[in-house]
Amino acid sequence: MKFSRRSLFAFLAVALLRAQPAAPRPIDDVVAEILTGNPELAFYTAEIDAARAGLVAAGTRDNPVLSVETGRKRVRDAAGVLAGEGAAWTVSVAQTFEWPGRLALRKAVANRDVALAELGLARFRAALAQRARTLAFSLHAAQERATATAEVAARYRALRDLFLARDPGGITPLLETRVLEAQELALQRRATDAQLAVRAALTELNQLRGRPADAPLAIAAGAREFAPAPDVDALLAAARENNFEFRAAKLELEQQGFAVSLARHERRPGFTVSPYVSQEHAGDRERTVGIGVSVPLPVTRRASAGAAAAEARRRQAETAVLVAQRNLERDVLTASQRYAAKTAEVANWSPEAAQKFREAAELADRHYRLGAVPISTYVELQNAYLEAIDALCATEQDALEAAGALQLLTGWDRPFVTLATQGRP
Repeated sequence: MKFSRRSLFAFLAVALLRAQPAAPRPIDDVVAEILTGNPELAFYTAEIDAARAGLVAAGTRDNPVLSVETGRKRVRDAAGVLAGEGAAWTVSVAQTFEWPGRLALRKAVANRDVALAELGLARFRAALAQRARTLAFSLHAAQERATATAEVAARYRALRDLFLARDPGGITPLLETRVLEAQELALQRRATDAQLAVRAALTELNQLRGRPADAPLAIAAGAREFAPAPDVDALLAAARENNFEFRAAKLELEQQGFAVSLARHERRPGFTVSPYVSQEHAGDRERTVGIGVSVPLPVTRRASAGAAAAEARRRQAETAVLVAQRNLERDVLTASQRYAAKTAEVANWSPEAAQKFREAAELADRHYRLGAVPISTYVELQNAYLEAIDALCATEQDALEAAGALQLLTGWDRPFVTLATQGRP
C-alpha cells in the first residue's frame, strides 16, 4: 500500500499528539465538565419531569364518561298481541364533581413531589461536585506520590547498578549494596500501590466525566488556602436553612400535612351528574330527556381508615424531622472540629516543605556518592522524603474532605478552600 507524503505527515502528527502526555487541567475545569456531562444527571432530570407530569394530573378533573345503550323494544297489549316493535337507545354523559378545595389539596401534595425532585437534583449535583474535587485531588496526590517514589527508586537503582559494576572490596561495600537492594525491593511495593491509586482515581474520574476509563488526565492542583472555620452557631443556622436532607424531611412533613387534610376531605364523597337522552320506536315514538345524580353511600370505614393512616404517616414525618435535625447538628459539629484540626495542622507547614525535603534527598544522594554521608543518613533522608510527601498529601486531603463535608452539610455561601492556578512548589 502506498502513502502520499501528506498522509504520512498527518499520520506522524497524530501519533505524536497521542504520545504526548495530557496537559494538566485545573480542578475547577474538571468539576465543571463532570457537572455538565455526567450521565446520572439524566435520572434526576427525568424524576423532575415525572413529578411535574404528576402535578398536571393532580390539577385536572376526571374525564367525563360517555355511555351508549341500544336495543329493540316490543310492546304487547293485555291479550298478548304484539302492538309494536322498534329500536330503543339511550345516551348519557356522566361527570364526577368533588367538593371545593380537594383539587387544591391534591395539587399541594404534587407540588411537594416536584420540590423534592428538584431538591434531589440539587443534592446530587452538590455531592457530585464534592466527589469530583476529592477524586481530582486524590489523583493529583497519587501522581505526586508516584513521582516521588519513582524518583527515589531511580536513585537506589542507579547506586545498586554502580556498586554491582564494581568489585566489592570489603564487607562494607557489600553490606551497603544489600541495604540498597532491600530498599529498592521495599520501594517496589510502594510504587505499585501509588500506581494503583492513580489508576483507581483516574478510572472513577473518567466514569464521572463520561469518558473511557483509561483516558489520560492530569490535574494541576494549585496551592490551596483554607479559610478559618466559621462560628459553630452560624454553621448550625446555615445547616438548618440549607442542608438537603433536613430540607427534604421538612418538605415531606409538609406533604404529609396536606395528605392528612386531603384524606379527611375525602371522607365526604364526590357526586356524579349524568344527563341522558332515551328514545324508543315501538309503535309510538317516545323520547325521554333527564338528568341523574349518584352519590356513593359511606357504609364502610375505608375513608376513615385512610385518614388514620395519613395521620400516622404525618407523625412519622414529624419524628423524621427531629431525628434529621439531631443528626445534622452532630454531623456539623463533628465536621467543624475535624476541619479546624486539619487546617491547624496544615497551617504548621512551610509552603516550601516538599521542595526542601526533595532538595535534602538530592543533596544526600550527591554527597553519598562522594563518600561524605554514611549510608544510614542517606537511607533515612530518602525515606523521610517519601514519608513527608505522604504526610503532606494525606493531611491536605483530609482537610479537603472535611471542608467538602462541611460545605455539603451547611451549604455555606463562601467556599472553605480556595484553589490557585499555580502548582505547588
